[in-house]
Amino acid sequence: MKVSVDLSLIPIGVGVSLSPSIATAIRVLKSHGFQPVTHGHGTAIEGEYDAVFAAIRAAIEAVHSGGAPRVSTSIKLSSRTDREQSDADRVASVERRLKS
Repeated sequence: MKVSVDLSLIPIGVGVSLSPSIATAIRVLKSHGFQPVTHGHGTAIEGEYDAVFAAIRAAIEAVHSGGAPRVSTSIKLSSRTDREQSDADRVASVERRLKS
């Protein structure tokens, strides 16, 4: 089953700057073959359910290994079985409606 996930990993106990830990997590997601799209409050990834969650687990473990004693993780997941639809498709659909 294909899923679209909006992922937010928040390392706790690493100081004020979170970007080193977030960069670590994104590198892991990329190493698992994903093309993460990062925004101000998280990162979006799309793929097969098991592969997505394996990559998320690896990202969390890497952030812990990088020195974060705690990681708060929020996941929003969307799945669809009637047809394939990417995040870009969903955004384009809304943008078309805004133009009309």
